[in-house]
Amino acid sequence: MSLLKIHMNQKPLTLPAPAKINRFLHITGRREDGYHELQTLFQLIDYGDELKISARPDGRIKLSSAIPGLPSEQNLVYRAAVALQQATGCKFGADIKLKKRIPPGGGLGGGSSDAATTLLGLNHIWGTQYPRPDLLSLAKTLGADVPVFVAGDTAWAEGVGEQLQKVEMPNRWVLVIKPDCEVSTAQLFSHPELTRDHSPITIARFLEQGAGNDFEPLVRKLYPAVDQGLDWLGQHADAQLTGTGACIFAVFANQQQARQVLRQLPEPFSGFVAATVNRSPLHEILGL
Repeated sequence: MSLLKIHMNQKPLTLPAPAKINRFLHITGRREDGYHELQTLFQLIDYGDELKISARPDGRIKLSSAIPGLPSEQNLVYRAAVALQQATGCKFGADIKLKKRIPPGGGLGGGSSDAATTLLGLNHIWGTQYPRPDLLSLAKTLGADVPVFVAGDTAWAEGVGEQLQKVEMPNRWVLVIKPDCEVSTAQLFSHPELTRDHSPITIARFLEQGAGNDFEPLVRKLYPAVDQGLDWLGQHADAQLTGTGACIFAVFANQQQARQVLRQLPEPFSGFVAATVNRSPLHEILGL
């Protein structure tokens, strides 16, 4: 049987694209190229988007997207598929159906995780066997948060987010709430009031003392809905901003406590409860 027939006979793969939360986020400097140096802990959770991927013989990338107003060619899923195709010289195409659950503009890494699932899923389906270091390099060109999802571990991150060190964290439950707004990451990174000189900390210090999010004061000021959400959730637990927002989270020892607070969530906030994980469910499925 030809290689083409082998891959075309494969059943479509339905794969998760897990979300992340930032357990803290410090900006430690600004580079000459304009990018910011940071420290953060990316914590993966068992909640996310879903991609259904299958190979096609004509080389076309066809994306069925659930994101209104965003052309397919601008979606990170499409861009990731084309990037892998070009990097490997693969002649196959793909049909990709994206089911969104992660709210956009929330700081949960939805688009980045979708891109990582595309890279890993197509590398498997196409049989391109692109090496992990090369996949990580390719991921970095798509966005600063894409490499952590390709690596597939809860991780300490430095640089612009691409220098990753695996960290084992206790299993906990998180309540994530979404204010009725979307935050502009570009606006925040360029804002003159953003703290850009936070002193670096160690993993040990973070695990012992915790840390905050340098974007939180600015986001509170610019986005009243986020400010209100942090105040509300803060009445029930230690509330934090994830990424640049707009989503807010709190960590709980058990699912019952998290769901009890979720039931009290006022309108117009939305939310969900998820478990933290140290290994991506995507990597478990693909055997990576």
